[in-house]
Amino acid sequence: MASSIGQNIKMTIFGQSHSPAIGVTIDGLPAGIEIDSEKLAGFMARRAPGKDRFSTMRKEADEVQFLSGLTDGKTNGAPLCAAIFNKDQHPKDYSAIWDTPRPGHADYAARVKYSSFNDPTGGGHFSGRLTAPLCIAGGILMQWLEAKGITIGAHIASVHGVEDEKFDRVNVTANQLNSLKQKAFTCIDDEKAEKMQAEILAAKGDCDSVGGTIECAVVGLPVGIGEPMFGGLESRIAEAVFGIPAVKGLEFGAGFEAANMYGSENNDEYYCDENGEIRTRTNNCGGILGGISNSMPLIFKVAFKPTPSIAKTQNTVSFENKTDTTLNIKGRHDPCIVQRAVPCVEAAAAVVIADLFISHLKD
Repeated sequence: MASSIGQNIKMTIFGQSHSPAIGVTIDGLPAGIEIDSEKLAGFMARRAPGKDRFSTMRKEADEVQFLSGLTDGKTNGAPLCAAIFNKDQHPKDYSAIWDTPRPGHADYAARVKYSSFNDPTGGGHFSGRLTAPLCIAGGILMQWLEAKGITIGAHIASVHGVEDEKFDRVNVTANQLNSLKQKAFTCIDDEKAEKMQAEILAAKGDCDSVGGTIECAVVGLPVGIGEPMFGGLESRIAEAVFGIPAVKGLEFGAGFEAANMYGSENNDEYYCDENGEIRTRTNNCGGILGGISNSMPLIFKVAFKPTPSIAKTQNTVSFENKTDTTLNIKGRHDPCIVQRAVPCVEAAAAVVIADLFISHLKD
């Protein structure tokens, strides 16, 4: 199914941007996982819209309501189903796009694929709104993984060319990842955060938008998570991350930088630390070799395009008249989605790692 992912833990997302509700079904969760609802709410709040000048003014509390799978706050072995009931839909904002597809959106492709029966309001099932159910699943699985000693965290690596500090690929810690989650604008360097915010507001003032990148790290992974080839960590993470709307690129470790290195520079040499543990002095591989974790921090970076919904007049076509025309997009849109996408990237990583970790426990 196009909206499902996973093998041991299967996640299926349902709903549309302006449907009465959106949600997720998670099948295969181990029974007995205690869900900290307050912690989950805090995680959801990091993605929620309408909270500051840098995001859409659509007001949604993103309050999670569990419909099945829980007994006394713990998973009970049945499929877990959770929903968020939309409260601030403005479908009339999208009346014009029934006939005029928005540049940068899936409107035209979806219309052809679904024989004009697609829902274009707010992007329908292609909307970034559907990352909220992803965050429900990810927020729950991050709690379970943390109990196993595995921590996932991310930061805004860049916005429109303004770059934050990078994670130390060798020494990034769980404490650093958790401290970043307490920030309203998730950057390592607060001064760089202010410059990024200025870029976002400048684009907003010009009726435009900007993109950026997010760097994610996973620490505490044991050796051996993942499978060769198509079952590898890179392959599986890529499958989940590219399910986040607006993602256009992904790299692990040194990524594209490795293409300009000598082998002697790119290879991560092994050594035994004071505790007799095998480690590498560098981490250009991003903690993955042969698709399998090697005990070093897992590091990857995700590139996001600028929000395609902008207030500038754009060229498009009329489906009905088969003529060129122009479009002025109405509604409430993010001038930059990167700051709200940080927990989405963390959630995508959690869904994949939890699924593969169960395979590891079975071995």
